[in-house]
Amino acid sequence: MNRIRIVAILILIFGFMLMLLPVDSSAKGEVVYVVPIEKTVEKGLYAFLKRAVETAENENAGVIIFEINTPGGAVDAAADIGKLLTSTNIKTVAFINNRALSAGAYISLNMDEIYMVKGATMGAAAIIDQNGNTAGKKAESYWFAEMKNAAMHADRDPIYALAMADENVDLPEYGAEKGKLLTLTSEQAVEVKYAEGIVNNLDELLETLGYTEADVRPLELSMPEKIARFITNPFVYSILLTIGIVGLVLELFSPGFGVFGFTGISALLLFFYGHLVAGLTGYETLVLFIIGIALILLEFFISGGIAGFVGFVAIIASLFLAADNAVHMGISLLIAIVVSILISILLIKVFGKKMQLFKKLILTDSTNRESGYIANKSRLELIGLVGHTLTMLRPSGTIVIEDERLDAVSEGGFIGKGSKVRVMRAEGARIIVREIPKLDKER
Repeated sequence: MNRIRIVAILILIFGFMLMLLPVDSSAKGEVVYVVPIEKTVEKGLYAFLKRAVETAENENAGVIIFEINTPGGAVDAAADIGKLLTSTNIKTVAFINNRALSAGAYISLNMDEIYMVKGATMGAAAIIDQNGNTAGKKAESYWFAEMKNAAMHADRDPIYALAMADENVDLPEYGAEKGKLLTLTSEQAVEVKYAEGIVNNLDELLETLGYTEADVRPLELSMPEKIARFITNPFVYSILLTIGIVGLVLELFSPGFGVFGFTGISALLLFFYGHLVAGLTGYETLVLFIIGIALILLEFFISGGIAGFVGFVAIIASLFLAADNAVHMGISLLIAIVVSILISILLIKVFGKKMQLFKKLILTDSTNRESGYIANKSRLELIGLVGHTLTMLRPSGTIVIEDERLDAVSEGGFIGKGSKVRVMRAEGARIIVREIPKLDKER
């Protein structure tokens, strides 16, 4: 019996010692995805990150590490990315290897954990418009709430997130007194619990997370996604729209179909291609655009202007449907139209007579007598001749002179049928007559 007790005690001691041993946290066999977040934040980036999250979910990955180095970007794109990150069940880790500013800071705060390299920064998240000015009160209020919610996602103190976006928050101990936005260094981020730690590189981060033996899979942008990210930048697609519209305008002033038309159509197709790849629109917008172009071309062969107007509306509608932001699209179209009008005026004033369009649409030849043009045959030989009215003139009607029926107009008022008249003037086809009193002698 004593032996049984001794064996039982030894088993308990051995089990207790096993519990004290460090657990192997290398997560051998688990999948880890490493996804870059670089350059400007825009809708094209959202489409790429959506694919990354879906891929990781399909592969039952243990964690997604987002390697961040961005100066920020579009607020609406950042908000969509934030919702994407908080909606996944996979653990998300922000690895800030340089800077996560503005929208980049917001995206980082929406992740479960944040790690930074020494010298990295995070913050300066004020919302500004396209001209670099502070956005309106309504937009600021929305952004402040988003920053606060992002911080609270991982139980972080929201005061620091607000200080990143609102210069009225006073945190002088971190260099963000009133009038300045907060930007945290890696050491400060750890101090205020906005970062879980400082690491030197990705390998050290994997070791810290316990994934040294995991299946690490980098996920890079495909070439179409790179093109989409470039094109969906509001500044870039503004240029594309301007090139497209100006190219088509210049093509109208050129004989045949040449480089201007090809360039214009290529620019507009690139615009739609980028937005299609980014998932911002569907093929129906491209079809609507093609229909609009076809209707405008049809206007050259039919009259009325209805086809051209409907085509123009279809093109504008397709551009707005393809855009992720109606305000940005409106500004871009306005710029493109103004530039096109200025170029058109220049071409009309300087090169108008030499351009093919004007040769087809505008009569540039002189239509005077010296050039051999006569609008109507002048009947000057009728002046002074006498005839009689075939119909009443009130004041117009028909007269007969030397057996020739002529349309005429009375010089005065009413002239009865069968009255004698004399031709007083002949102004082109217009013959003006005066009634002859009965006592007047005929010549």
